[in-house]
Amino acid sequence: MTNGRRAERASDRERAPWTPKTKLGASVAEGKVTSLMEIFENGWKIKEPEIVRTLLPDLKSYVVGVGIVQKQTDAGELTRFRAVVAVGDESGWFGVGHAKAMQMRTAIEKATDVALLNIVPVVQGCGSWECRCGTPHSVPFKLEGKSGSVTVVVIPGPRGLGLVAGETLKNLLGLAGIKDAWTQTFGNTSTVSSISSALYDAFLGMYKLLNV
Repeated sequence: MTNGRRAERASDRERAPWTPKTKLGASVAEGKVTSLMEIFENGWKIKEPEIVRTLLPDLKSYVVGVGIVQKQTDAGELTRFRAVVAVGDESGWFGVGHAKAMQMRTAIEKATDVALLNIVPVVQGCGSWECRCGTPHSVPFKLEGKSGSVTVVVIPGPRGLGLVAGETLKNLLGLAGIKDAWTQTFGNTSTVSSISSALYDAFLGMYKLLNV
């Protein structure tokens, strides 16, 4: 498995011109909807990854891992690639996607599209009792997310602390725009796909809690 490879920005790849297939997509293409937060505040469903690419042109992607999946069929052994990709703008948006394909590049591109469809706002704040500076450099309170056997805990840190985390988790937190935090991980932490999904679960849970 390959882990932690930086991917190109979505806007840097060669893509065919976008023809919106949904009403929301058309509104974005026509400039009637200009903010991703507007979409979330109205509860609209994002069904086209190009919507996110258009509204967040500086979005970055991070290839968390690429592995080989083998399956025995009547025609013989079928080999495919399974990719896990995270996306974020390093300023409050984060998503994770998983996908399989016969080619590695295709798997990465498909996983990127899924991550774009799964993107969520990351609420930033200063929840550290040691700091209380009021600036959005960390998380507002302790977060916990789970995926499979893996649990990820993100604890608010004081300004200037940095990210106290393993390499994969540090890259993911940075992608989401978190600058200072302590972290704890439990379970099979060698499974980077579960780590990324657990962090996504933590951010998604925070957003839902604050927007009930």
